[in-house]
Amino acid sequence: MTGVPDIHADRILILDFGAQYTQLIARRTREQNVFSVVLPCTASLAEVKSCAPVGIVLSGAPWSVYDKDAPPADSRIFELGLPVLGICYGLQFMVHTLGGKVRPAEKREYGHAEIDIVAESPLFAGLEKRQAVWMSHGDEALELPPGFILTAKTAHAVAGIQNAAKKWFAVQFHPEVHHTRNGTEILRNFIFRVCGAKPLWTPQHFIDSTIEQVKREVKGGNAICALSGGVDSSVAAVMVDRALRDPGGKSRLTCIFVNNGVLRKNEFEKVQQTLRDKLGLRLHAVDATDRFMNRLKGVSDPETKRKIIGNEFISVFEDEAHRLAQEEGSVDYLVQGTLYPDVIESRSVRGPSQVIKSHHNVGGLPEKMKLKLIEPLKDLFKDEVRKIGRDLDMPEEILQRQPFPGPGLAVRILGEVTPERLALLRECDDIVVGEIKNAGLYTKIWQSFAVLLPIMSVGVMGDMRTYAYTCAVRAVNSEDGMTADWVPLPHEVLKKISTRIVNEVNGVNRVVYDITSKPPGTIEWE
Repeated sequence: MTGVPDIHADRILILDFGAQYTQLIARRTREQNVFSVVLPCTASLAEVKSCAPVGIVLSGAPWSVYDKDAPPADSRIFELGLPVLGICYGLQFMVHTLGGKVRPAEKREYGHAEIDIVAESPLFAGLEKRQAVWMSHGDEALELPPGFILTAKTAHAVAGIQNAAKKWFAVQFHPEVHHTRNGTEILRNFIFRVCGAKPLWTPQHFIDSTIEQVKREVKGGNAICALSGGVDSSVAAVMVDRALRDPGGKSRLTCIFVNNGVLRKNEFEKVQQTLRDKLGLRLHAVDATDRFMNRLKGVSDPETKRKIIGNEFISVFEDEAHRLAQEEGSVDYLVQGTLYPDVIESRSVRGPSQVIKSHHNVGGLPEKMKLKLIEPLKDLFKDEVRKIGRDLDMPEEILQRQPFPGPGLAVRILGEVTPERLALLRECDDIVVGEIKNAGLYTKIWQSFAVLLPIMSVGVMGDMRTYAYTCAVRAVNSEDGMTADWVPLPHEVLKKISTRIVNEVNGVNRVVYDITSKPPGTIEWE
């Protein structure tokens, strides 16, 4: 079950050929209050039709259409009678598929460029004839397919084409990135002028339609919610709680907060207080520390850690569902705060995308599970979830919490997870977050945390030789977790963090700062 809006809300379908900017197309569309759905380019025609889109966007890709391993897409999408917009590789795919020719460009174009609009086009309505855009391509359209005309060009290549009768349009540049000065206007022209979409998708619309979906799905049944205290699971819980409350105020949702042994310092106690006092949720806390730690003993591989934690979470939830069923009747549903980036990163499709890592609430779930999943947020980005939380009148202290991975500190300890290493990391992490809050930076940073490295180094403290662990500090900014830039924390903040860690955490004698963006790295180290 998903949180996709009801069938009456218009939506734009984006076929992903593996571009780094695909999620930006989705976000730019949603900023216009029109819902967007991303499917891999390998999606079947039936999947495309099931989305009931009013228009299709073909993304860019790091390929050439004539490559042997170029990602395929069903050419019958052009027979659906829908408007289509090709972007970068999408233009080349359109040309190649519809009878034109593509070749390696004599002069590749990367970065800032200027285009001249040379023909009337609804795509460029209201724009000046010369536009600043962002290019990123090594191929070019040599011959246009039958029925197409040139609408824009650079000094070196085709920049825009159209078959207006068929409502097929394409641009060689990237309108979704902010470097293309009027890119949003171009996308708006496609969404509204060409596709005729209506801006009906708002946070309140999403809340109303999702609550109705949950009511229809669960009917008179009971559900449990895997609650971590973070933004995602808290918003999911509040929405489902509203759907499952009877007129007398009793809820058929029981939230379960599990101490998996890899939570942050004092988090088990703090989260319970917040969820009960500030959200009014029906909460059952389970301390399963020993259970998780026994399963993680001797395990170093990060994917194995994630899958162990995902499986054990489900096992705990099923045990709790069985206990609740004996008290209140059958429990058949499990609510999770899965987000869209979780799904994308856990997805593997032939061609453009690879699995980056499994998420405990996506790739880590066992194939055979007794509980049926309700994932009301799985089509949303983090900032969209926060907007919905505000419309639900949730406290800012919950909505502004930085993301925390489902597998917790287990994926911030490189190597085996042991009680000793957990104790060290908890103290380091508490110092990092505390100092960033003291500097007034916590709500301005996407994520900030400590990582314990399996590296022992020599140090000197009080004229004594030490041989202790290394702590890495990580702080990044991001819009949705799909890409991220490292944050240049002020020197004084880094100095305080380093000084406190080496002075206060007995067992750590060295602190390093991670200045890697995503890509090429990931936000978490594992």
